Formats: sequence, C-alpha cells, structure tokens
Amino acid sequence: MKAGIVGLPNVGKSTLFNSLSNAKAQSANFPFCTIEPNIGVVNVPDPRLSKLEELVKPERVLPATVEIVDIAGLVKGASKGEGLGNQFLGNIRETDAILHVLRCFDDDNVVHVDGKINPLNDKETIDIELQLKDLEAVDKKLEKTKRAAKTGQKEAQREFAILEKLKEGLEAGISVRAIDIDEDDRDEFVTPMQFITDKPVLYICNVDEKSAVDGNAYVEQIKEAVKDENAEVLVLAVGIEADISELEDFEERQMFLEDIGLEEAGASKLIRTAYRLLNQQTYFTAGVKEVRAWTVKVGATAPEAAGVIHTDFQKGFIRAEVIAYDDFVKYGSEAKVKEAGKLSVEGKEYIVQDGDVMNFRFNV
Repeated sequence: MKAGIVGLPNVGKSTLFNSLSNAKAQSANFPFCTIEPNIGVVNVPDPRLSKLEELVKPERVLPATVEIVDIAGLVKGASKGEGLGNQFLGNIRETDAILHVLRCFDDDNVVHVDGKINPLNDKETIDIELQLKDLEAVDKKLEKTKRAAKTGQKEAQREFAILEKLKEGLEAGISVRAIDIDEDDRDEFVTPMQFITDKPVLYICNVDEKSAVDGNAYVEQIKEAVKDENAEVLVLAVGIEADISELEDFEERQMFLEDIGLEEAGASKLIRTAYRLLNQQTYFTAGVKEVRAWTVKVGATAPEAAGVIHTDFQKGFIRAEVIAYDDFVKYGSEAKVKEAGKLSVEGKEYIVQDGDVMNFRFNV
C-alpha cells in the first residue's frame, strides 16, 4: 500500500519523508528539490510485536510496512501542465492515500512559493488543481455515457446522473470524497474511476517547536475547514521529527520527546494514522522461526488473510486456527492457550480481527 506526501513547494515534504524513512532525500530551501518521487518503505510501529517476540523468542521479527512516496511540489496551474504538473498528478494517481503537508509556521528564513503564509490558501491551491484533473476525467466519461443514456439504457442513465452530480460538486470546489453519493452507486460507478480527490487524505499541519503539543491558530483554521471532509488532521513539528530521527539511541529519543512535552514521535502517529486511513489492519503469525505482522484490509476473510502469505494458502484453504492477541499474552504460549480452550478453529466465512494470531491449514 502506498501513501503519497503532497503539498506546495517548500512546506516540509522532503524533511518529513526523511524523518519517516531515513532515506535522506535532498532537502533544500527552494522549489522542486524532489523531482523524481522518492520512495521509502516504513515499518508500522506496533508494540504488540515486541510482546510476541518476548513470549515466543523467535529467530526473527518482521513488522508490517507502508510505502511512502515523496512527490514533487505542486504549483497553481498544475492541471494545465504548469511546473511539474502532469508528472505530479501521474505520481499521485498511483498512491492509495494522500498525506497533504501544510505549512503552519512563520519563518522569514524559509521562502514561501506565494510569498505569504496562509495554509488555507495553500490547501485550496492543491485541492483546486486535483479537482480540475478529476473534472477533466468526469467530462470525458460524460461524453461517452451521454450517448448510451440517450438510447434508453437504464444503467447508462444511472451512471450519467451520478457523473452529473460529480461534475456539479467538483465545479463547486468539492472533492469527490466529500460529495454525497449513495454507497452502492459509489462502489459501482465512482470507485472504479480512481479519482484523485476520492483518495482518503490526512492533513499534516507542519508547525514550529512551541506548537508541537497544542497546535496554533493556523491548525485551528485547517481543522475547521476540513470538518465536513472524510479526512484526518495531524499536528507535526517536521523539523523536530527530523532531529529525532537522527538520534540512534532509543533512550535519547525518549528524553528529547519528554523535553518538548511529547509522549512519542509524531512520525509513529503518522504511520499508524496512514495505516488506518488505508483501511488496513494487522494479524500475526508467531512461531520459533518468525514472528510477523501481516497487513489485510479491514473486513478480510480468513482465506483472504491466508492469501497475503501465499496464493496457494488461499486456493487450498481448509481452516484457520485463531488466537486473540490478548489471550496469547494472558496465557503466554500457544500450548497454554489450547489447554485453556481459547484457540478457535475457523472456516472460510471467518472475518479476521485486528491482532489475531493465526495459523492456516491448507491443501494444494
């Protein structure tokens, strides 16, 4: 799963990317510093893995991961090819969720592409460019659907009505994710078109150190502006996160965080939020060879979860042996869980729960 970091030039995207992935993308005080999208694979912080490691004592531990893409800065007119417009829009279309960085701090030493600090305007600039690109796609689809609708095809008429609603919303400056459309119609007609503004979004308010804990007036403006969107807001002092990521020692990091009044690095919160935004959850396999976190969609069945390990597991699925994470911790081992009668044997209809410790039986 991919999450793309977007924003105007010079708002802290590459600095954030560095602190997340330690990939050390070039970071400088001028636009278009990141021309090719940098890609980093980031571990999803999960204290349950450490607990399972402590109990099972495996040879290795493998966490779940999210792919983070640092995409070049966008400017006004990108939908018409300004700046790195078409490249930017192509890169963002390939991601599953958007991490939209907004500059919410004052600093005369860091230039702003528009010459003034106004995160609401910055958000609007990017929203409009993405909406214009989606509007272009709607107009093309409307042309095709119109002809079929005129011949009386019921399905085409339904689709035409939905496309008209999308067009009306986008022209009014509303992103696809915030347009009120029946869930079945959305699944059938909207989701397959992969609109950019239909992707889930996390707004990251990049603040200065003194605003890292409680935010500031800029942050409050953003929260108010996005309250009707299907979106989340996270406050992050990106410069501080970069400093924290440079510290190798865990205790040093914790002391640094305590000094500024934070319980954990914002980067950890961001990755967990991105994971949730992508509608992902974790199940575990736990054996002496390996304790591993696996990523599945919320609502996945046991055979679908097995397929994440290997397609043969899904094809030949017989049953899943399932232990709730809390039971595994309570009893301390798989053998003791079985003795207590807390291991359940589940079939093809079982819906995986976050934190399940699973073992699959299959036959190919």
